[in-house]
Amino acid sequence: MKMKTAVIALGGNAITQPGQEDTIARQFANTRRSLDGIVELVDEGYNLVVTHGNGPQVGNALLRCELSRGMAPDLPLGVLVADTEGGMGYMIEQSLQNRLKKEGIERAVVTIITQMLVDKNDPAISNPTKFIGQFYSEEEAHIFMESRGWHMKQDVDRGWRRVVASPKPIASLQSETIKTLVQNGTIVVAGGGGGIPVYVDNHGNYEGLDAVIDKDFASAVLAKEVNADVLAILTAVDNVALNFGTPEEKILEQVSFKEMKKHLHDGQFPSGSMGPKIKAALKFIEDGGKMVVITSLQNAKSGVMGQCGTRIIAD
Repeated sequence: MKMKTAVIALGGNAITQPGQEDTIARQFANTRRSLDGIVELVDEGYNLVVTHGNGPQVGNALLRCELSRGMAPDLPLGVLVADTEGGMGYMIEQSLQNRLKKEGIERAVVTIITQMLVDKNDPAISNPTKFIGQFYSEEEAHIFMESRGWHMKQDVDRGWRRVVASPKPIASLQSETIKTLVQNGTIVVAGGGGGIPVYVDNHGNYEGLDAVIDKDFASAVLAKEVNADVLAILTAVDNVALNFGTPEEKILEQVSFKEMKKHLHDGQFPSGSMGPKIKAALKFIEDGGKMVVITSLQNAKSGVMGQCGTRIIAD
């Protein structure tokens, strides 16, 4: 019998909780608590790819660069994404290895530092919109734009922040390796923080880019590459809702691709919250996927098995 394959996209709350001091000990503790659904799916016989965000962690890495400026070499954003991908992958990998051992389940786990190919002519590259890093005063922002060549914008009323490009991922450079490992039963942690954005230069070589990739779009690409049956986008809510936060709020359970595309077109899902997740979900279905579930971390197993959460299915 063919084993089913799922890509599990862990939300930021899986590793860093709002309102907590973001220590490594706490990140490990949160990681361990986030594994229940993953272990249950392994026990059900699923092959798995696990992806994750890295927003707070890459922000901290940028802060360390700022604090050590003039004393240690500056690091480009692509290298910082690689650093966090490795460090967070290690946390997930080791926590999962220990949990599987405790449960008596023999499955290998490995982290793949993933490079994601983008189009060097993607219009998003010339229009940076993704906020990263610390808040600065307007005066500091103008100094940094002049001296460091940063793009900076005002982030609501909280101050000025650096903005970087967020191009769409086309493919992972490690796709064949990841697919082979998954087909042989290895649990692969990949595409952390959306992966490291790279493009093909004029000489045919891969070159890094000072940008970030949305981790849900990266997860959709990986899900297509490993022929996943299900893409599970795990977030802070049990279900997607229409008219969110209003008296007319309506929870969505099973929805067709066509219906969800219409809801997106009608402006139901803002770009700063659920919008990118819905767009990533629709992309996976468009590319031949069967189902995307958007639900909470606690509902990972039942969501993947089609029993709860918002399930977007092919028409």
